Amino acid sequence: MTPRRHYVFLVAAAFSLTAAGCGDSPTEPTPRAEYSQTDLRTGAGDTAVNGRRLTVNYTLWLYSQSGQDGKGRQIQTGPFTFTLGVGAVIPGWDRGVPGMRVGGLRRLVLPPELAYGSAGSPPDIPPNATLVFEIDLLSMQ
Repeated sequence: MTPRRHYVFLVAAAFSLTAAGCGDSPTEPTPRAEYSQTDLRTGAGDTAVNGRRLTVNYTLWLYSQSGQDGKGRQIQTGPFTFTLGVGAVIPGWDRGVPGMRVGGLRRLVLPPELAYGSAGSPPDIPPNATLVFEIDLLSMQ
């Protein structure tokens, strides 16, 4: 390889490695983690069961291996009302919320198949993203 061609090859390789390591693009998948649920606070109220209408306050992060508790970039936060166990939410919530008690706070780590899968949820959630939720169960109807 001539010196000029070698230089062009090295510049192109360096550019490729730099671009591949960016990781902030919403189109790149996050690292993968297995499903987990952790009660951060046990509530004292009624227990969440399928068919009940729940009101929660939640925060959502992209999963990061290097972030504290697996938390990467924060995506969403706010109140949300839904009916549990009827497919109104992503599968990870229907799996991870039952058994919570009103007043409880639970962290869920959801691999893509329990979250938004290969489609993601543009523009904020890339395809095949592992997500971290903290869910505070406020009330049930």
